[in-house]
Amino acid sequence: MGVWNKNRELIDRRDLDQIILEQLQATLNRTINNVPFYHDLFARNGVVPEKIRSIRDLSNIPFTTRDDLVEHQPYEFFAVPLRDIARIHTSSGTTGRPVVVGYTRNDRSCWAELLSRILCAVGIDSNDIVQISFAYGLFSGGFGMDMGAEHMGATVIPVSVGDVEQQIRIMLDYHTTCLFSTPSYAMQIAHAMEKKGILSQQLSLKTGLFGAEPWSEEVRSKIESSLGLKAYDIYSISELMGPGVAGECEYKDGLHIWEDHFLPEIVDLESGAVLEPGCEGELVVTTLSRESMPLIRYRTGDITSLNYERCRCGRTHARLARIRSRKTDFIIVRGVNIYVRDVEELLNKMFEIPVRYQLVVSRDDEGDNLEILIEVSDRLFADELRSYQHREATIRHLLLGRLSFEPTVRFVEPSHFPPPGSKYPLVVDTRNG
Repeated sequence: MGVWNKNRELIDRRDLDQIILEQLQATLNRTINNVPFYHDLFARNGVVPEKIRSIRDLSNIPFTTRDDLVEHQPYEFFAVPLRDIARIHTSSGTTGRPVVVGYTRNDRSCWAELLSRILCAVGIDSNDIVQISFAYGLFSGGFGMDMGAEHMGATVIPVSVGDVEQQIRIMLDYHTTCLFSTPSYAMQIAHAMEKKGILSQQLSLKTGLFGAEPWSEEVRSKIESSLGLKAYDIYSISELMGPGVAGECEYKDGLHIWEDHFLPEIVDLESGAVLEPGCEGELVVTTLSRESMPLIRYRTGDITSLNYERCRCGRTHARLARIRSRKTDFIIVRGVNIYVRDVEELLNKMFEIPVRYQLVVSRDDEGDNLEILIEVSDRLFADELRSYQHREATIRHLLLGRLSFEPTVRFVEPSHFPPPGSKYPLVVDTRNG
């Protein structure tokens, strides 16, 4: 596998720490001078950028949250005039109102550079034909991956999402070598291939980059065996940049987060205290090169840990453990702690393929209610009513053992969800609104 930028990716750790500190101080000065939110925040808390003399001093600065960004929509977090903004995207909106995100031309160049690092780390080069099956639009996934692949010289097929059969036809006809999509969408493609009797050996695929949702090693194995490729994880968060914040290398031993652009911390979910390397907690990130919208100690909501040991690939940047879950994937209903991914695991085992689902939490005079919506499609069963009723009863019974109460289960038409491959909220909680 190659290295896109040896001077930065393989840099000595002491030199990297010095670059981080210098860029951190420069970022703090820019934000205090150009973003009123941070000017006021620093003043209230006695934060003086010149006194931040080590990375540990960051803990003296309060967190920035998603609610802060939403409250100051659309442009109040921009650190440059609007005329210098070359592109505007938004977050996916899976956890509420989308956040507006701006990019200068330099921001876009950095974005393409960091994605090129990740693509190179998994063996993609200028000889590859890349099929991008992330959504294009205000969500930054499709356009971000597009810029990175073009920047490193690969040929790009911007298919976006939608018709799964079209994805397969293009793979066959255009000899696609790399697939970029959500892992659940890749599994939909694999199932459609199986249904049509198309074997992975008929494709030219060799590499896949999958992200925008948590996924397991079990799903990785299924994707690799079904599509005949090597599957790698990529980490994206729109508020920071989009896809390319971190990604795996050939060893699949954590996701390299590019510390010369993003300074990571892991904090305790409740107290906010900074945790030692290896401890699991919430990822907090400070941007170090972002011109348009620098963020200081931004709470991502993603649960992971950090490993600072040099990777076998030679890269010295810290590695994120695979994102296990998000804070928003955890809900409490009738006093019971529910991890959304536990429900997903049960559904996937029952149907033996990934299914699209949503948890709807509501409250009435008798208390909290949980309804699980499951997409109906020929991938599950095309049967008469009693089959649906049997499945509903089975799911309710299995969940009763885990939850100590019986939720409502309802099968819904595919039109309830956005097009396949698009992001949507796994939890809709109406109790507070």
